[in-house]
Amino acid sequence: MGRSRGGRTSKVHLAADRRCRPLAIILTAGQAADSPRFIPVLDKVRVRGPVGRPRTRPDAVAGDKAYSSRGNRAYLRKRQIKAVIPEKKDQASNRKKKAAGAVAPSPTTPGCTRNATPSSA
Repeated sequence: MGRSRGGRTSKVHLAADRRCRPLAIILTAGQAADSPRFIPVLDKVRVRGPVGRPRTRPDAVAGDKAYSSRGNRAYLRKRQIKAVIPEKKDQASNRKKKAAGAVAPSPTTPGCTRNATPSSA
């Protein structure tokens, strides 16, 4: 239980399937941030099938803007999970600024360590 001005609070971090059936639950203090609990909740997901070991990798993950951090998106890409998470405005603008400032590398001759320049002989 967390403590804040409003008294004691808690937060439920939940992973559910498309039918809203809970797959994994983590309970934290109310003042705890959402994003750091994203990966631990996904790690607890186990979906039993008719035979074999349980599935641990969903096809896609939906979430709100609180879960749109670079680390969470990298984790989903690494596990080949589709992310259906809206991007925060500041993250989108920073990404666009970063791409606009990128400079294309200059062409070089294969095997050379520097650009060839004509010399006057």
